[in-house]
Amino acid sequence: MSKNLSLISQNPQFSDFAFFVLVVKKGSLSVAARELDITLSAVSKRLARIEQGVGVRLLNRTTRRLSLTEEGAIFLERATRILADVEEMENYFHRARDRPSGLLKINAPMGFGRSYIAPVVSAFAKLHRDVEVQLHLTDRPVSLNNDDFDLAIRFGELPDARIIARKIAPNRRLLCASPAYLKLHGRPQAPQDLLNHDCIVLRQNDSGFGVWRLSKSGETHSIKVEGALSSNDGEVTLTWGLDGHGILMRAEWDIARYFRSGRLEQVLADYALPPADIFAVYAEQNQASPKVLAFVDFLASRFSPERQAWDDNHSMW
Repeated sequence: MSKNLSLISQNPQFSDFAFFVLVVKKGSLSVAARELDITLSAVSKRLARIEQGVGVRLLNRTTRRLSLTEEGAIFLERATRILADVEEMENYFHRARDRPSGLLKINAPMGFGRSYIAPVVSAFAKLHRDVEVQLHLTDRPVSLNNDDFDLAIRFGELPDARIIARKIAPNRRLLCASPAYLKLHGRPQAPQDLLNHDCIVLRQNDSGFGVWRLSKSGETHSIKVEGALSSNDGEVTLTWGLDGHGILMRAEWDIARYFRSGRLEQVLADYALPPADIFAVYAEQNQASPKVLAFVDFLASRFSPERQAWDDNHSMW
């Protein structure tokens, strides 16, 4: 083999390698020209340029067929290997680019985060060892327009149109009380009856403090409820409700297990309250982030109706 060929002194471009492999595979310059949608003359000139670059003839040309020279066989083998290596390298970096990795900062409400998001994070972390997760729990909404958090879990309406939201699960707000409270104080039959009951109020914002809105048949009732107990922590209000201190409003995901056990009973079930649908939200700059998208997909799968039916039957939550 010539010195020029062994060193590939002119270093043909990768496209030249692919061109040469194609020509040999097709076995004809004219067929290669049709495949590449160029003229036969252009194919001949490019092949000649490649041969000039390496300094040896690579193909024997006849009117009917092409055949490899000894140097051409070596060039074909090396070119095929180089192209395969480049493709493997590109595929590796594509996989690395798309593989979830790095620090993922998640914000979620206190009670819901402890009961539901923390187990999901645990399962996710076992599958994605290259992702470090920080879960921050707070009942006050956080901004996603800076670098404090990559992702947040929120309930109900989302006023910020600049964020991307994916609905994870439907979630109703319900009114409930313990059987002991209802036995002692009776069961309200209409929204106005709440004025005569002890209501446990969750203080999460001052504007809507103590105002419960109940709708039925297109009519909405806004009731300013009162009671001896209120808190800014949903788990605290739930504990008080279980202890029989009054009627409280909680999201269905938080109290469904107590309905099943009989520790709480729904009241005014014919009336609808503002929904508390569960959303995973993130800023636009994270819409292509592999770690964010992987966690959102995983979260949605864990909250799917089929998964929840299985978990309810097997007490996984």
